[in-house]
Amino acid sequence: MSTLTKPNHIGRKISRIRELRDMKQEALAQALGTNQQAISAIENSETIDEEKLKAIAEVLGVSVEGIKNFSEEAVLNIIGNTLNDGSVINGNAYNCNFNPLDKVVELYERLVQSEKEKVEYLEKLLKEK
Repeated sequence: MSTLTKPNHIGRKISRIRELRDMKQEALAQALGTNQQAISAIENSETIDEEKLKAIAEVLGVSVEGIKNFSEEAVLNIIGNTLNDGSVINGNAYNCNFNPLDKVVELYERLVQSEKEKVEYLEKLLKEK
């Protein structure tokens, strides 16, 4: 029996993270000093050189490893596999002690803060020119 492995398609991961950050290709392109077509090409590429990946990671506010190890399935599993339905396992009731929505809100607040810092940084760069 053969096992199928999904290719580590870095471009798709960048696209998904960008979408989760609610960022358009144009905004990413502008932050990187390129155009939307170049971002589209990157997102369609299976591999990306380390320097580009580092720059993209910085703009998206994630680490290079965060992009490389990104798994949408894992994110969905964390939310979908909580025991909020009051399931009983071996006669013991287990309830999830954290609310995934609270974690999403916390993540969103961190992303907003990151965006604010990025804007301040870009404004600082503009003032220096």
